[in-house]
Amino acid sequence: MPMPQAGDKAPGFSLPDQSGATVSLSQLKGRHVVLYFYPKDATPGCTTEACDFRDEHSALVKAGAVVLGVSPDSTASHLKFATKQGLPFSLLADPDHAVADAYGVWGEKSLYGRKFMGLIRATFLIGPDGKVLRVWPKVKVAGHVAEVLSALQQPADAAPKAAPAAKPAAAAKQAPVAKPAPEKKPAAVKKAAAKKDSAPKALAKAPARKGARA
Repeated sequence: MPMPQAGDKAPGFSLPDQSGATVSLSQLKGRHVVLYFYPKDATPGCTTEACDFRDEHSALVKAGAVVLGVSPDSTASHLKFATKQGLPFSLLADPDHAVADAYGVWGEKSLYGRKFMGLIRATFLIGPDGKVLRVWPKVKVAGHVAEVLSALQQPADAAPKAAPAAKPAAAAKQAPVAKPAPEKKPAAVKKAAAKKDSAPKALAKAPARKGARA
C-alpha cells in the first residue's frame, strides 16, 4: 500500500497495547494522534526514539496529542520494553503487520548488503478529524521528537502579528501643511488704481478755471 500523505484520511486500526487493552483510532476522534512505527523493541535506535517520546510526553500531551508506538512485537515484548524504559504511552502490537501495510511502512529493507522485508521507521501526525496532517518517512531518530512537537505547536505560533498603525499626529508632524503665500497684485493693477484715485482731483480744478473767465 502507498504511504498516506497530508490531507488523506488516516487508515483505521484496532490493536492491543502492552496492557492488553484494545486501542482504536476511532476512539481518539477529536484529538491529535502521534502514530510512530518502529522496527523492534529494545534495539538501540528504537530505545532512543521511545525514550525521546517519553521525555517530551508531557509537552506532547499539553499540545493536545496522544502518542502511540507500533511495531510487529508481541504485547509481552511491549510490556517488558515499556516497563524497563518507563514509557507512559501505549505500544501497539501489529504481529501480522496489517496496520503497517495500511500505512505503507512495511517494505524491503537492506542491512549489511542483505535485503529483507521489515518495518520502515516512520511517523504520522493525525488531526482531530482523522486526516493525516504531517508525515515523516524514513525517520532519523536524532531530533525527530522535537520536530513532531514543533509541528503540533505550529498552528498557534503561525498567526502573523499585525503591524501597528501610524499615528495621525506623527504624520502631521512629519509633513506640516504649508501656509498659502499672500496674494500679490500685478503692477498694472496698482497703476490703474492710482490713476483712478487721481481723477477726482483733476475734475475739481476744472470749474474754478471756468469761473475766473466770467
